[in-house]
Amino acid sequence: MSNANLYEVLEVDPGASADELKRAYRRLARQLHPDANPGDPAAEAHFKEVSQAYEILSDPERRANYDRFGSDVGPGANPFGAGSVQDIFDMYFGGMGAQGPSRRGPAPGPDAETSLEITLDEAAFGATRELTLTLPLRCATCEGSGAAPGTSPVTCEECGGAGEVRRVRNSILGQMVTSSVCPRCHGYGTRVESPCGDCRGEGRRNQSTTFSIQIPAGVEEGSTMRLADRGPAGPRGGPNGRLFVHLSVASDPRFERHGDDLHHEAHVAFTQATLGTTISVPTLRGTHELEIEPGSQNGTVHRVRHEGVEHLHGRGRGDLFVHLVVDVPRELDDESETLLRRFAELRGEAVNESSSGLFRRRRAKK
Repeated sequence: MSNANLYEVLEVDPGASADELKRAYRRLARQLHPDANPGDPAAEAHFKEVSQAYEILSDPERRANYDRFGSDVGPGANPFGAGSVQDIFDMYFGGMGAQGPSRRGPAPGPDAETSLEITLDEAAFGATRELTLTLPLRCATCEGSGAAPGTSPVTCEECGGAGEVRRVRNSILGQMVTSSVCPRCHGYGTRVESPCGDCRGEGRRNQSTTFSIQIPAGVEEGSTMRLADRGPAGPRGGPNGRLFVHLSVASDPRFERHGDDLHHEAHVAFTQATLGTTISVPTLRGTHELEIEPGSQNGTVHRVRHEGVEHLHGRGRGDLFVHLVVDVPRELDDESETLLRRFAELRGEAVNESSSGLFRRRRAKK
Protein backbone atom coordinates (compact mmCIF):
# COMPACT_ATOMS: atom_id res chain seq x y z
CA MET A 1 0.00 0.00 0.00
CA SER A 2 1.20 3.55 -0.65
CA ASN A 3 2.23 5.97 2.11
CA ALA A 4 -1.14 7.68 1.97
CA ASN A 5 -2.72 8.60 5.28
CA LEU A 6 -5.14 5.77 6.12
CA TYR A 7 -7.71 8.15 7.57
CA GLU A 8 -7.64 10.20 4.37
CA VAL A 9 -8.09 7.01 2.34
CA LEU A 10 -11.29 6.27 4.29
CA GLU A 11 -12.28 9.97 4.25
CA VAL A 12 -12.66 10.19 8.03
CA ASP A 13 -11.05 12.20 10.84
CA PRO A 14 -8.29 10.59 12.94
CA GLY A 15 -10.67 10.60 15.90
CA ALA A 16 -13.38 8.66 14.05
CA SER A 17 -15.20 6.01 16.07
CA ALA A 18 -15.34 2.34 15.08
CA ASP A 19 -18.90 2.83 13.78
CA GLU A 20 -17.83 5.85 11.71
CA LEU A 21 -14.98 3.84 10.22
CA LYS A 22 -17.37 1.01 9.37
CA ARG A 23 -19.90 3.33 7.73
CA ALA A 24 -17.19 5.04 5.70
CA TYR A 25 -15.81 1.69 4.53
CA ARG A 26 -19.25 0.42 3.50
CA ARG A 27 -19.95 3.59 1.53
CA LEU A 28 -16.64 3.55 -0.31
CA ALA A 29 -16.73 -0.22 -0.89
CA ARG A 30 -20.13 0.04 -2.57
CA GLN A 31 -18.89 2.95 -4.68
CA LEU A 32 -15.55 1.44 -5.72
CA HIS A 33 -16.29 -2.29 -5.91
CA PRO A 34 -14.98 -3.83 -9.18
CA ASP A 35 -18.48 -5.10 -10.01
CA ALA A 36 -19.73 -1.52 -9.96
CA ASN A 37 -16.79 -0.25 -12.03
CA PRO A 38 -16.01 -2.91 -14.65
CA GLY A 39 -12.83 -2.22 -16.57
CA ASP A 40 -11.79 0.69 -14.35
CA PRO A 41 -8.30 -0.07 -12.96
CA ALA A 42 -8.18 3.20 -10.98
CA ALA A 43 -11.37 2.31 -9.08
CA GLU A 44 -10.04 -1.21 -8.48
CA ALA A 45 -6.76 0.12 -7.09
CA HIS A 46 -8.63 2.59 -4.86
CA PHE A 47 -10.91 -0.25 -3.66
CA LYS A 48 -7.83 -2.22 -2.56
CA GLU A 49 -6.45 0.80 -0.70
CA VAL A 50 -9.76 1.34 1.09
CA SER A 51 -9.96 -2.36 2.07
CA GLN A 52 -6.40 -2.38 3.41
CA ALA A 53 -6.91 0.88 5.30
CA TYR A 54 -10.05 -0.47 6.98
CA GLU A 55 -8.32 -3.77 7.79
CA ILE A 56 -5.69 -1.88 9.79
CA LEU A 57 -7.87 0.79 11.41
CA SER A 58 -10.67 -1.61 12.40
CA ASP A 59 -8.21 -3.55 14.58
CA PRO A 60 -7.72 -1.56 17.83
CA GLU A 61 -4.14 -2.76 18.36
CA ARG A 62 -3.05 -2.15 14.78
CA ARG A 63 -4.79 1.24 14.80
CA ALA A 64 -3.00 2.22 18.00
CA ASN A 65 0.32 1.24 16.44
CA TYR A 66 -0.50 3.20 13.30
CA ASP A 67 -1.47 6.30 15.30
CA ARG A 68 1.79 6.10 17.24
CA PHE A 69 4.31 4.86 14.71
CA GLY A 70 2.73 5.69 11.35
CA SER A 71 2.35 2.00 10.50
CA ASP A 72 0.82 -1.10 12.05
CA VAL A 73 4.13 -2.85 12.72
CA GLY A 74 3.92 -2.19 16.45
CA PRO A 75 6.42 -1.11 19.11
CA GLY A 76 9.89 -2.55 18.85
CA ALA A 77 9.68 -2.84 15.08
CA ASN A 78 12.54 -1.66 12.95
CA PRO A 79 11.58 1.86 11.75
CA PHE A 80 13.98 1.58 8.81
CA GLY A 81 12.31 -1.51 7.39
CA ALA A 82 13.16 -5.17 7.64
CA GLY A 83 16.89 -5.79 7.51
CA SER A 84 17.90 -2.21 6.80
CA VAL A 85 19.75 -1.67 10.10
CA GLN A 86 21.89 -4.72 9.40
CA ASP A 87 22.41 -3.45 5.86
CA ILE A 88 23.74 -0.16 7.23
CA PHE A 89 26.22 -1.98 9.48
CA ASP A 90 27.20 -4.26 6.63
CA MET A 91 27.72 -1.29 4.33
CA TYR A 92 29.93 0.76 6.62
CA PHE A 93 31.41 -1.82 8.97
CA GLY A 94 31.42 -4.92 6.80
CA GLY A 95 34.77 -6.06 8.23
CA MET A 96 33.48 -6.14 11.82
CA GLY A 97 31.89 -9.54 12.24
CA ALA A 98 29.53 -9.31 9.29
CA GLN A 99 27.75 -12.57 8.53
CA GLY A 100 27.89 -14.26 5.16
CA PRO A 101 25.22 -13.64 2.55
CA SER A 102 21.77 -15.07 3.31
CA ARG A 103 20.16 -17.35 0.79
CA ARG A 104 17.49 -15.62 -1.27
CA GLY A 105 15.78 -18.66 -2.76
CA PRO A 106 12.64 -18.78 -4.91
CA ALA A 107 10.37 -15.77 -4.70
CA PRO A 108 6.77 -16.21 -3.52
CA GLY A 109 3.97 -16.07 -6.04
CA PRO A 110 2.04 -12.83 -6.55
CA ASP A 111 -1.31 -12.09 -4.95
CA ALA A 112 -4.47 -12.70 -6.95
CA GLU A 113 -8.08 -11.64 -6.53
CA THR A 114 -11.50 -12.78 -7.64
CA SER A 115 -15.15 -11.88 -7.04
CA LEU A 116 -17.90 -14.09 -5.66
CA GLU A 117 -21.61 -13.33 -5.45
CA ILE A 118 -23.48 -14.85 -2.51
CA THR A 119 -27.10 -14.80 -1.39
CA LEU A 120 -28.40 -12.85 1.57
CA ASP A 121 -29.01 -16.14 3.40
CA GLU A 122 -25.38 -17.16 2.85
CA ALA A 123 -24.21 -13.78 4.08
CA ALA A 124 -26.45 -14.01 7.15
CA PHE A 125 -25.66 -17.56 8.26
CA GLY A 126 -22.33 -18.31 6.56
CA ALA A 127 -21.80 -20.97 3.92
CA THR A 128 -19.29 -23.24 2.26
CA ARG A 129 -18.80 -22.35 -1.39
CA GLU A 130 -16.64 -23.80 -4.10
CA LEU A 131 -14.33 -21.65 -6.21
CA THR A 132 -12.97 -22.73 -9.58
CA LEU A 133 -10.06 -20.63 -10.82
CA THR A 134 -7.28 -20.86 -13.35
CA LEU A 135 -3.97 -19.98 -11.69
CA PRO A 136 -0.26 -20.71 -12.04
CA LEU A 137 0.08 -23.84 -9.89
CA ARG A 138 3.07 -25.98 -8.99
CA CYS A 139 4.03 -28.25 -11.88
CA ALA A 140 3.25 -31.86 -10.99
CA THR A 141 5.78 -33.22 -13.47
CA CYS A 142 8.85 -31.64 -11.86
CA GLU A 143 7.22 -31.01 -8.44
CA GLY A 144 7.99 -27.33 -8.80
CA SER A 145 11.76 -27.64 -9.25
CA GLY A 146 11.70 -26.66 -12.92
CA ALA A 147 14.08 -29.51 -13.74
CA ALA A 148 13.21 -32.35 -16.11
CA PRO A 149 12.29 -35.68 -14.43
CA GLY A 150 15.41 -37.57 -13.43
CA THR A 151 17.45 -34.38 -13.06
CA SER A 152 17.82 -31.76 -10.36
CA PRO A 153 18.80 -28.10 -10.22
CA VAL A 154 22.51 -27.58 -9.61
CA THR A 155 24.09 -25.15 -7.18
CA CYS A 156 25.05 -21.88 -8.82
CA GLU A 157 28.85 -21.64 -9.13
CA GLU A 158 28.94 -17.85 -8.97
CA CYS A 159 27.07 -17.27 -5.69
CA GLY A 160 27.61 -20.69 -4.11
CA GLY A 161 23.88 -21.17 -3.66
CA ALA A 162 23.31 -17.89 -1.79
CA GLY A 163 21.33 -16.27 -4.59
CA GLU A 164 23.25 -13.03 -4.16
CA VAL A 165 26.78 -11.80 -4.52
CA ARG A 166 28.60 -9.40 -2.26
CA ARG A 167 31.42 -7.08 -3.17
CA VAL A 168 33.76 -5.50 -0.64
CA ARG A 169 35.73 -2.32 -1.15
CA ASN A 170 37.69 -0.12 1.22
CA SER A 171 36.52 3.36 2.12
CA ILE A 172 37.42 5.99 4.69
CA LEU A 173 34.81 4.43 6.98
CA GLY A 174 36.25 0.96 6.63
CA GLN A 175 35.12 -1.81 4.41
CA MET A 176 31.98 -1.15 2.37
CA VAL A 177 29.98 -4.25 1.46
CA THR A 178 27.31 -4.18 -1.22
CA SER A 179 25.08 -7.06 -2.23
CA SER A 180 23.05 -7.71 -5.35
CA VAL A 181 21.06 -10.49 -6.95
CA CYS A 182 23.27 -13.08 -8.53
CA PRO A 183 23.28 -12.37 -12.29
CA ARG A 184 23.82 -16.03 -13.16
CA CYS A 185 21.00 -17.72 -11.21
CA HIS A 186 18.79 -14.60 -10.76
CA GLY A 187 18.51 -15.10 -7.01
CA TYR A 188 17.47 -18.77 -6.94
CA GLY A 189 20.82 -20.10 -5.77
CA THR A 190 20.49 -22.95 -8.27
CA ARG A 191 20.43 -23.35 -12.02
CA VAL A 192 18.28 -25.66 -14.14
CA GLU A 193 20.41 -27.27 -16.83
CA SER A 194 17.64 -29.56 -18.18
CA PRO A 195 14.33 -27.68 -17.98
CA CYS A 196 11.05 -29.55 -17.45
CA GLY A 197 9.25 -29.91 -20.77
CA ASP A 198 5.80 -29.22 -19.27
CA CYS A 199 6.57 -25.97 -17.44
CA ARG A 200 9.69 -24.95 -19.41
CA GLY A 201 11.72 -24.62 -16.26
CA GLU A 202 9.26 -22.33 -14.46
CA GLY A 203 8.21 -24.94 -11.92
CA ARG A 204 4.59 -23.84 -12.37
CA ARG A 205 1.96 -23.72 -15.10
CA ASN A 206 -1.58 -22.45 -15.52
CA GLN A 207 -4.13 -24.97 -14.35
CA SER A 208 -7.75 -25.02 -13.27
CA THR A 209 -8.27 -25.71 -9.60
CA THR A 210 -11.40 -26.09 -7.47
CA PHE A 211 -11.44 -25.70 -3.70
CA SER A 212 -13.90 -24.85 -0.94
CA ILE A 213 -13.94 -21.66 1.10
CA GLN A 214 -15.83 -20.98 4.30
CA ILE A 215 -17.80 -17.74 4.26
CA PRO A 216 -18.30 -16.47 7.83
CA ALA A 217 -21.76 -15.50 9.02
CA GLY A 218 -22.48 -11.77 8.97
CA VAL A 219 -20.36 -10.68 6.01
CA GLU A 220 -21.51 -7.60 4.13
CA GLU A 221 -21.49 -6.26 0.60
CA GLY A 222 -17.92 -5.35 -0.31
CA SER A 223 -16.30 -7.63 2.29
CA THR A 224 -12.98 -9.14 1.25
CA MET A 225 -11.69 -12.53 2.36
CA ARG A 226 -7.91 -12.99 2.43
CA LEU A 227 -6.84 -16.59 1.84
CA ALA A 228 -3.19 -17.31 2.53
CA ASP A 229 -1.40 -19.76 0.20
CA ARG A 230 -4.35 -19.89 -2.22
CA GLY A 231 -2.87 -17.52 -4.77
CA PRO A 232 -0.50 -18.27 -7.66
CA ALA A 233 2.49 -20.51 -7.01
CA GLY A 234 5.89 -18.94 -6.91
CA PRO A 235 8.43 -19.84 -9.63
CA ARG A 236 10.80 -22.76 -9.10
CA GLY A 237 9.12 -24.01 -5.92
CA GLY A 238 8.41 -20.62 -4.36
CA PRO A 239 5.49 -20.39 -1.90
CA ASN A 240 2.00 -19.48 -3.07
CA GLY A 241 0.79 -15.92 -2.89
CA ARG A 242 -2.47 -14.81 -1.30
CA LEU A 243 -5.93 -14.89 -2.83
CA PHE A 244 -8.34 -12.02 -2.12
CA VAL A 245 -12.01 -12.90 -2.60
CA HIS A 246 -14.27 -9.84 -2.94
CA LEU A 247 -17.83 -10.67 -1.88
CA SER A 248 -20.97 -9.14 -3.32
CA VAL A 249 -24.39 -9.92 -1.85
CA ALA A 250 -27.22 -10.45 -4.34
CA SER A 251 -30.35 -8.36 -3.79
CA ASP A 252 -33.22 -10.16 -2.08
CA PRO A 253 -36.82 -9.24 -2.98
CA ARG A 254 -37.94 -9.90 0.59
CA PHE A 255 -35.58 -7.64 2.49
CA GLU A 256 -33.42 -4.56 2.46
CA ARG A 257 -30.37 -4.82 4.66
CA HIS A 258 -28.99 -2.03 6.86
CA GLY A 259 -26.01 -3.28 8.82
CA ASP A 260 -27.19 -6.41 10.62
CA ASP A 261 -30.87 -5.34 10.56
CA LEU A 262 -33.37 -6.31 7.87
CA HIS A 263 -36.33 -4.27 6.63
CA HIS A 264 -39.45 -5.70 4.99
CA GLU A 265 -42.56 -4.03 3.51
CA ALA A 266 -45.83 -5.76 4.43
CA HIS A 267 -48.95 -4.79 2.50
CA VAL A 268 -52.34 -4.87 4.27
CA ALA A 269 -55.81 -3.81 3.15
CA PHE A 270 -57.21 -0.64 4.66
CA THR A 271 -59.92 -2.71 6.34
CA GLN A 272 -57.27 -4.90 7.95
CA ALA A 273 -55.35 -1.86 9.14
CA THR A 274 -58.59 -0.36 10.48
CA LEU A 275 -59.99 -3.44 12.21
CA GLY A 276 -56.76 -5.29 13.00
CA THR A 277 -55.53 -8.68 11.77
CA THR A 278 -52.69 -11.17 11.93
CA ILE A 279 -50.33 -11.51 8.97
CA SER A 280 -47.39 -13.78 8.13
CA VAL A 281 -44.14 -12.00 7.32
CA PRO A 282 -41.03 -13.72 5.92
CA THR A 283 -37.87 -14.15 7.97
CA LEU A 284 -34.53 -15.69 7.09
CA ARG A 285 -35.58 -18.80 8.99
CA GLY A 286 -39.18 -19.10 7.76
CA THR A 287 -42.15 -16.92 8.68
CA HIS A 288 -43.34 -14.93 11.67
CA GLU A 289 -46.95 -14.28 12.71
CA LEU A 290 -47.32 -10.55 13.27
CA GLU A 291 -50.27 -9.02 15.11
CA ILE A 292 -51.60 -5.84 13.44
CA GLU A 293 -53.46 -3.70 15.94
CA PRO A 294 -56.75 -1.99 14.97
CA GLY A 295 -56.21 1.53 13.69
CA SER A 296 -52.68 0.87 12.39
CA GLN A 297 -51.48 3.64 10.09
CA ASN A 298 -49.58 3.49 6.85
CA GLY A 299 -45.85 3.50 7.63
CA THR A 300 -46.23 1.88 11.08
CA VAL A 301 -43.05 -0.06 11.89
CA HIS A 302 -43.04 -3.31 13.86
CA ARG A 303 -39.79 -4.62 15.31
CA VAL A 304 -39.20 -8.37 15.41
CA ARG A 305 -36.16 -8.98 17.55
CA HIS A 306 -33.30 -11.34 16.62
CA GLU A 307 -34.60 -12.08 13.12
CA GLY A 308 -31.86 -10.17 11.31
CA VAL A 309 -28.32 -11.06 10.29
CA GLU A 310 -25.83 -12.68 12.63
CA HIS A 311 -23.17 -10.35 13.99
CA LEU A 312 -19.82 -10.91 12.29
CA HIS A 313 -17.30 -12.47 14.72
CA GLY A 314 -19.73 -11.91 17.59
CA ARG A 315 -22.80 -13.24 19.33
CA GLY A 316 -26.39 -12.38 18.60
CA ARG A 317 -28.28 -11.17 15.57
CA GLY A 318 -29.81 -8.00 14.25
CA ASP A 319 -33.56 -7.33 14.14
CA LEU A 320 -36.27 -7.42 11.48
CA PHE A 321 -38.26 -4.22 10.95
CA VAL A 322 -41.64 -4.63 9.26
CA HIS A 323 -42.98 -1.49 7.58
CA LEU A 324 -46.76 -1.50 7.02
CA VAL A 325 -48.06 -0.33 3.67
CA VAL A 326 -51.84 0.22 3.78
CA ASP A 327 -53.36 -0.49 0.36
CA VAL A 328 -56.39 1.54 -0.76
CA PRO A 329 -58.58 -0.31 -3.30
CA ARG A 330 -58.37 1.13 -6.80
CA GLU A 331 -61.80 -0.25 -7.79
CA LEU A 332 -65.06 -1.02 -5.94
CA ASP A 333 -68.23 -2.81 -6.99
CA ASP A 334 -71.58 -1.02 -6.44
CA GLU A 335 -72.36 -2.74 -3.16
CA SER A 336 -68.93 -2.03 -1.67
CA GLU A 337 -69.14 1.61 -2.79
CA THR A 338 -72.59 1.98 -1.21
CA LEU A 339 -71.35 0.55 2.10
CA LEU A 340 -68.29 2.75 2.07
CA ARG A 341 -70.38 5.87 1.38
CA ARG A 342 -72.65 4.91 4.29
CA PHE A 343 -69.56 4.55 6.47
CA ALA A 344 -68.34 8.02 5.45
CA GLU A 345 -71.79 9.44 6.14
CA LEU A 346 -71.86 7.97 9.66
CA ARG A 347 -68.46 9.55 10.35
CA GLY A 348 -69.45 12.88 8.88
CA GLU A 349 -66.75 12.76 6.24
CA ALA A 350 -67.32 14.59 2.95
CA VAL A 351 -66.69 12.53 -0.21
CA ASN A 352 -67.34 13.00 -3.94
CA GLU A 353 -70.82 12.29 -5.16
CA SER A 354 -71.38 9.00 -6.90
CA SER A 355 -71.99 10.49 -10.37
CA SER A 356 -68.51 11.98 -10.47
CA GLY A 357 -66.75 9.50 -8.24
CA LEU A 358 -63.39 8.00 -9.03
CA PHE A 359 -64.62 4.41 -9.20
CA ARG A 360 -67.63 5.21 -11.39
CA ARG A 361 -65.43 7.04 -13.92
CA ARG A 362 -63.01 4.12 -14.02
CA ARG A 363 -65.81 1.62 -14.62
CA ALA A 364 -67.23 3.82 -17.41
CA LYS A 365 -63.89 3.75 -19.25
CA LYS A 366 -63.83 -0.04 -19.48
